[in-house]
Amino acid sequence: MNVTRQIAPHQPQIKASRRRRPSWLVPAGLILLSLIPVIAGAARLTELSVGAAVTERNARFFDSPVPVVIHIVSVTIYSLLGAFQFVPSLRTGRRSWHRVAGMILLPAGLLTALSGLWMAVFYELPPSDGQLLLILRLIVGSAMAVSLILAVMAIVRRDFIQHGAWMTRAYAIALGAGTQAVILIVPELLASPPDATTRAVLMGAAWVINLAVAEYRIRRRHVA
Repeated sequence: MNVTRQIAPHQPQIKASRRRRPSWLVPAGLILLSLIPVIAGAARLTELSVGAAVTERNARFFDSPVPVVIHIVSVTIYSLLGAFQFVPSLRTGRRSWHRVAGMILLPAGLLTALSGLWMAVFYELPPSDGQLLLILRLIVGSAMAVSLILAVMAIVRRDFIQHGAWMTRAYAIALGAGTQAVILIVPELLASPPDATTRAVLMGAAWVINLAVAEYRIRRRHVA
């Protein structure tokens, strides 16, 4: 009996610690996934700043650097800072991290979506892309912008559940570049780079995967 009394008070603490530890796994995974496009974006900014050689693939960025610079900076802030919004311990308090970070993430997310749409419409298509990928970029870019607007409308009417759902969807779209890099590296290592149609299908699949994971998380959160 004495042994039971000594052990029992510690059991809730053990369970609580087990619940707390995995809370950092999600943001850690999201940051790792974000690092691929973030590093690529940093390389692009370096290329523009030092005046690297102009090629067929990067000529459009040198001709009009402002949109791509805005896109890289905004998506870097959005993807890295946004990962910490999935930490439950940072979502409490009147002036919580979640609220303060949200005031940065919303404009950063909108800049990401709008600059991406601008580049899709006005930049000349590179040799590796095609009309199908252009259409997909217009769809997902518009979907991200609409998701962010709906998230703002939800928080104005204090519908926190819908606000979180729309912000999660927007973040999933923004992280598409990370998933695309993981998917595209397989055919590029096993064979030559895919043709424009295959590339578009694989990149589209990455957005679908991210949104499917986002919907799973949203529904699981509602059940919990």
